[in-house]
Amino acid sequence: MASSMASRQGGGAARADDWLLLAGRLLIAALFLGGAAQKALEPGQVAGLLAGWRLPGGLVWAALAYNAAAGAALALGLAVRPVALSLAAYCGLTSFFHLIPSDPWQMTIFVKNWAIAGGCLALAVAGAGRIAWRRGPRAAHEKGRPAGRPFRRWICRLRAATSPSRPRPRR
Repeated sequence: MASSMASRQGGGAARADDWLLLAGRLLIAALFLGGAAQKALEPGQVAGLLAGWRLPGGLVWAALAYNAAAGAALALGLAVRPVALSLAAYCGLTSFFHLIPSDPWQMTIFVKNWAIAGGCLALAVAGAGRIAWRRGPRAAHEKGRPAGRPFRRWICRLRAATSPSRPRPRR
């Protein structure tokens, strides 16, 4: 498998937009990685919040794993669009745990979750940018090499045909 820091357009130089996308990805990733660390260090706090909604405390570990994996994927620039979409949905869903109108602090968290969801939606539209860790068929395609296996070649062609940054081939 090929590994590279590559762009959608063949490894060209990063522009200011790419650096801003990287900064945005890293800032959002830091939030989710920090959330994973917080859940690992104090799982009882999150379990208590879940218990208040009559949900099993074991969901803490699923949330921890999801936060860690999604945060790492954003930081590395892997599968940014689907990860960002899933994080937007996650933020929207988890915001309702903080919908306690009598508690201003919880309402602030509620609103912040929606703001983070908005940032994730913007990231889902923009993608990873040129500064991202690429592996496999996409990296090989970007370097102008065919990906090794037939399935990978098919995925590479599919991505090339559906990529918003490349014109679609005429048939």
